[in-house]
Formats: sequence, structure tokens, C-alpha cells
Amino acid sequence: MQKQAVIDQISHRETSVVPYTLSFEGDVAERLDAHYGSRAWRAQIDQAIVQAPIPALGVDLDVTPTVTDPYGTTWQTDRRPFHQLEAPLKEPSLEGYVFPDVDSYVSDAYLAQVRAAIEAAPERFWVVGYSFGLFERTWCLRGFTNALADAASEPAFYAELVEAIAEHQLAIIDKLLTLPIDGIMGSDDWGYQDGILLGPRLWRKFIKPQLARLHKRIHAAGKFTLSHCCGSVAEIMPDLIEIGLDVLESVQPEARGMSPYELKRKYGDEITFWGGLGSQSTVPFGSPAEIRAEVGRLCQHMTRGGGYILAPAKALQPETPTLNAAAVVESFLDATGTPLAL
Repeated sequence: MQKQAVIDQISHRETSVVPYTLSFEGDVAERLDAHYGSRAWRAQIDQAIVQAPIPALGVDLDVTPTVTDPYGTTWQTDRRPFHQLEAPLKEPSLEGYVFPDVDSYVSDAYLAQVRAAIEAAPERFWVVGYSFGLFERTWCLRGFTNALADAASEPAFYAELVEAIAEHQLAIIDKLLTLPIDGIMGSDDWGYQDGILLGPRLWRKFIKPQLARLHKRIHAAGKFTLSHCCGSVAEIMPDLIEIGLDVLESVQPEARGMSPYELKRKYGDEITFWGGLGSQSTVPFGSPAEIRAEVGRLCQHMTRGGGYILAPAKALQPETPTLNAAAVVESFLDATGTPLAL
């Protein structure tokens, strides 16, 4: 079962099958339909981890050209990627600001819907998310430039803001933990290509203590902690391990210090890595043969002693050549011993 394979990998036990996830953006899946002559290949993708996000707490990408989310942030959604137009906190103050009512979004109806989906596929490893993480929510509320400036020049306010966000997210997490899930999935891009956006010192000062609270609450319920983060987080890897992150997702190999093999060597017995196939390099620019070779290398080296979930660092992007996308699909299926059958 895929669920048990994921649990074993997180528990640092090797598995006979390499658990994987694979998703697609833009027209990649449709081009593969044409390439294979049918949609039959889709049914053979055996997702090891299934995510059930909370749409009401995120951004509705189907609304164009703009949408205002429940936090009061306005987004332009008819460009890729969508981007922020207006932040609700014009000044470095929480006076008068009210966070969205948790019960309105993590409603009984939503919980029943997710519970039914889990019961229909109990063999999957299920995670639920709570939208933007602590750092991202600060700039959603203040604007990106303002949030970075706040951390440096308004430290008391920024600390208050992060703590308030953490309290709100703890309330969300408490409701999500009533579901029969396996883990809680965070998403917070602390990193950019060369390091930590806030810098390691300010990340440790403001984000780390509140993130530790979230992880503690999740672990107390007997669930795993997973988090997506793009970019380079090599400088804070020991911190993430210290505060109980079980699974780091993305593992973008092009970013500084993020070679999956080096991360495995340093931290492979303390945390699970999910991703690692280069979405800025191998997938769009490698040959199909190079893609197959790199997937084979990841499966051979990263799964030693457990602690690995195979995936591209990002969903296959629209610029992915069709033959490269097919090579990813076929090499992933080969890695699990189930070659593509059409």
C-alpha cells in the first residue's frame, strides 16, 4: 500500500516500492493525452500522497482578473503566476484588523466532504493544508516589501504579527486534526535561489518559535508534519529538524546548497525529503535519457535507509517538452515496478 510505504519512508525504513507524487500544470497533461493517444495513462499514476487543501483560505484561481481572499488581500489571477495587488494592512499595526472566522471556512460541510474522500481512498497517505504559512501570510497582509522592512525596522510589530498569524493557524489546525488524516501540510517559501529571504537570523528570531508551536500541536495529535518550501533552506536545515519537521517538500536542486544527495548525506537520518528532480534544469532542459538516468539515481541513492518520496521539485510546468514529460511519467512508473501499459 502506498500509505504504508510513505509512513515507512518517513520512519526511515526502506521500502520495496518507491512512493512518488506527480502533478502537472498548464497543458502538459493534455499534450500527454495526444502523445499516448488516450487518457489511459492518467489512471496509472499512483499518487502516494493526496492533498486536500482548504480552497476558502487560499486564492480562487478561476476568478479573473482579480479576487480578494478572506484575509482582505487582493490578487490578480489572470497572469501566471498570480500576484498581489493590494494588502489589507496599510500601516504596521493590527489595530482594527480581524482575521477570518475559522468556523466559516473549515466548516462542518467541508470536514464531511474531506472525510468522505479519505474514507473512499483509505490506502492513500492523506494530508490537509492551511494555505499560506507564517512568513508568506505576513507579506500577504502587509505587502512583500513592507513585511521585509517590518522585520528589520519594526521588530515588535512583526513579532506581534507572526504570533497573531500563528494563533489563527493553530485554530485552523485544531479543526483539521479532527479528520482521519496522516499529516498536516504547510506551505511557506522562506527561501529564494541563494538563501533565506528574511535571513537566517531573523527567520530564527520571528518564524522558528511560532513554527515550533504549530509542529508541536500536530505531533501531539499523532500526525506527521510536512512543509513545502522553494529555494535554498540549507542554512536552516538543522533548525527545521530541531523543531520537528518530518518532511521537507520541493528540494529544489538548483538552489544553493540544495543538492538532494548532499542533503541526504548530512541529514538523511533525521528528516524525509520529498522532491529533488530538477524543475529548473533536468525536467525542461535535459534529454529524455538524462531524465530517466536522474530518476534512477534518485531512487537508488535517496531511498537508502528510507527518508525519501520521489517527485519533481515542482509540478511539471507548461514549458516542459512533451517527450520530457513522457520520460518523467514512464521513469516514475518504472521506479515502482509498474511500467506504462496502454
